[in-house]
Amino acid sequence: MRKVLFISVLLIILPLFTRSQVVYQQVKNTGIYDFLDQLANNHVIDLNSVIKPYSRIFISEKLKEADEKREDLNPRQQKELDFYLMDFGKELNKGKDWNRRKDLFYYKDDLFTLTVNPILGGEIFTNSDGKATYWRNGAEAWSYIGKLSIWGSLRDNHEEPLLGRPEYLTKREGGHIKVGTDWSEMQGGVAYDWEWGSVTLVKDYMQWGNNYNGANVFGGHTPSFFQYRLHIKPTEWFDFNYMHGWLNSMVIDSTRSYWVTNSYGTDYREVYHKKFVAANMFSFRPLSNLWISAGNSIIYSDYDMHPVYLIPVLFFKSVDHTYNSGIDNMNSQMFLDISSRQIKHLHLYGTMFIDELSVSRITDPEVHNFFSYKAGFRLTDLPLPNVSLTTEFTYTFPLVFQHYVPTLTFETNGYNMGHYLKDNSREWYIAIDYRPVRAAAIRVYFIDAIRGPDYTALGGDRLGNPLIETVEWHNRSFGINAHYQVINDLYVSASFVHSDISGEKDWTADYFYGIKNTLNLGVTFGF
Repeated sequence: MRKVLFISVLLIILPLFTRSQVVYQQVKNTGIYDFLDQLANNHVIDLNSVIKPYSRIFISEKLKEADEKREDLNPRQQKELDFYLMDFGKELNKGKDWNRRKDLFYYKDDLFTLTVNPILGGEIFTNSDGKATYWRNGAEAWSYIGKLSIWGSLRDNHEEPLLGRPEYLTKREGGHIKVGTDWSEMQGGVAYDWEWGSVTLVKDYMQWGNNYNGANVFGGHTPSFFQYRLHIKPTEWFDFNYMHGWLNSMVIDSTRSYWVTNSYGTDYREVYHKKFVAANMFSFRPLSNLWISAGNSIIYSDYDMHPVYLIPVLFFKSVDHTYNSGIDNMNSQMFLDISSRQIKHLHLYGTMFIDELSVSRITDPEVHNFFSYKAGFRLTDLPLPNVSLTTEFTYTFPLVFQHYVPTLTFETNGYNMGHYLKDNSREWYIAIDYRPVRAAAIRVYFIDAIRGPDYTALGGDRLGNPLIETVEWHNRSFGINAHYQVINDLYVSASFVHSDISGEKDWTADYFYGIKNTLNLGVTFGF
């Protein structure tokens, strides 16, 4: 009944809003996200980059803002701006007669807009272990129908061997394998927006926390899951985001599982424990180009969706103390993110993920709180135009993202929702990017990443575990990659990586383990 009431209220309230143009742009389409980042670093636009993905209307408005300051862009950036306006100009231009990108199908009138495109692409790897392949196929579509926004994409993935399993310390996408090396991924949503906010029902990826090599609040590399999102921006200096998600615990509930007997025989019908997440983020801009964001989240289970966690602005840990008073609590988190672009060309940022905080531990040398923090900078177009330098450091204490109750881990489908290195880890990331022509980039980078013992697997006391007491896994990689967006959404790419990965073999795909020189070639249309 609570679900019915919740959906009924949405259906009654949503049509009262005045307009709708919220279709989220895939974060994996890195070209447009990198371009907006360049514009923000150079003070062409103001950008709160803590929450991704962005909506198409948000991107189009930022491109329009840049177009009004065209004289501040260098020739390559002007061409790139025109290139992306060919796509995101759909939200800006009322008619059909303008310099528009090519789509498989496109239609627009005063009421209805529809875009349909294929998804097709793949990668081939080669190193001393032989050949590895990945390819995907499917289709995507998005539409505005009066006050309603609808979009969806269906993609079949084929990877041999599997390179993105849940236990691997990698940013590669994985999925819940249905058979062999194939899995499918369905994304989509329906949304309403108005002048100062939007509400969305969506199955999608998401990324929270400023970063250039893996966010440590919500990393965005898990399979997509269903969410109810609320976004409110009543003024230029305040931005609020909230989500409630339905996760896959992958933990069998024996009380709800049962035997089934039919003409095919007798089988045990397994049912998973229910698992949910709620999270919010308050963002403030006290000074020009300075965004300070703070929020909290909770993973909860054991009962159905709780309506109290649908109140977007609450501090969920306190709510949990009320509803679980005197018994074991759920799993709550807090986070803080600071993004400063106050110095032209320079983006300074830092993120703190607080999994557990006790004031008494701050002065106790024998124990520690459970933190993950990230700090870094990107210097753009200084001293050389079209060149950027990035340095990023991430450190995560033991047992962050973990939990001793299997249904309360910071996971969905068995994939960690936080930083890709999981807990008890450290990473240095350094990169130099050169953008020679529009929608093209060449990156040279170095990664030094380590992870200590997995204390959850070892068991024992949760408090007082040493930070990276021993190095159980080590990845030292040097690489160069290049990509070029030939036409909108059509990418060709090539990369070469020299990697030395040692330690725990279960944390790396066999194909990449050891000292390897790996060449990769890829082409894709759509994501």
